This record gives sequence, C-alpha cells and structure tokens, in this order.
Amino acid sequence: MTEAQAWGDDVYQPDGSEVQDDVGLLDYEDTLEGPVGNPLDTGYSPPERPLGAEHTGVTAAERQRGESLDERLAEEEPELPLLEGDGLGDTTDTDGELLDDQVGGRRAGRLMAEDEGTAPIRAELNARDLGIDGGAASAEEAAMHIIDEE
Repeated sequence: MTEAQAWGDDVYQPDGSEVQDDVGLLDYEDTLEGPVGNPLDTGYSPPERPLGAEHTGVTAAERQRGESLDERLAEEEPELPLLEGDGLGDTTDTDGELLDDQVGGRRAGRLMAEDEGTAPIRAELNARDLGIDGGAASAEEAAMHIIDEE
C-alpha cells in the first residue's frame, strides 16, 4: 500500500475532481431554525455598536501584554441606585406617560406597495400589511403602527 492510499485510512476523501453546486439558501428541512416560511423574509438587525472592538485584548499583542488592574476597573460600570417614584414613564413623580390616540396600538408587519413595488415611487403611498415576519424587526419596522379609521 502506498502512502497516498494509506493516508485516508480507506475512508473516502474528496479529491476536488467532483463538481459541488452552490445551492444558495438551504431548504427548510435542512436548517436548524424554526419555521419561518420564506427564508428571505426573516431580515437582519445589526447590533447597535461593534461588540468587543473597544476593549483591551482584541489584538494578539494586547492579549500577550495582558490587562492591568486599572484598565479592568476603567471598564466597570457602577450600579445605579433605583429611582424612587411611581415607576411610570421616564421621569419620577408623574402620572405616567399618556397613551397617544393618534398612533395605533397594533404593530404593522412588512408593508408592500399595492403594485407589488413594480411602479415608480410616488409621493403618496398606499400599502398593505403582509404580517409580521419571522425575524426581528428593525427600528423603522417596529415604529409602524396601524391607525384605526374613525
């Protein structure tokens, strides 16, 4: 047995001669996620700020040097005392935040133009609600509410 034959220990090893098709998005049966319907409808919400980029120890040189006690203490945030008050709204000693009757209470989902987005954009827009999608809503989507007609 030659060295090339013994290398795989009689286990199939791909040699690169076979063509592998890139199928793009996986089918629902092949994913580990829950039911989301169309995978393109899930959306993506990026983090508010870069995670870890502002901390010490991100680069290899910083990890090798280590972090001093002063640097560790500078990253600590003190625990804020609990505010006294009625617990309603953003301020203390108020009657709370009143409900705005000009904004609906029900959230809208994804909005699609009546013409399915094929016509040029006009100043006045009419759209229909397609329902809330399977992913997290962005801030703009979460701000959309349904206003009841009177």
